[in-house]
Amino acid sequence: MIIVGWIRAFVGFWVDFIVGDDWTVAATVGVALLATWALHRFGVAAWWLLPLAAVGATAVSLRRARASGR
Repeated sequence: MIIVGWIRAFVGFWVDFIVGDDWTVAATVGVALLATWALHRFGVAAWWLLPLAAVGATAVSLRRARASGR
């Protein structure tokens, strides 16, 4: 049972670390990673997609946090 508790704590830490306060940022970055990989597989230079998605998701998250007064 100690091992199960340790595994739950470990997974919980990483979920909280990656997702953080706004799960939409993590989801956007995940989708952007998949889209970048897919475009690369088709021979498209898609290096620009991930930074653009990260900046856009961060901007939207900050705007929502500012509007809610957090």
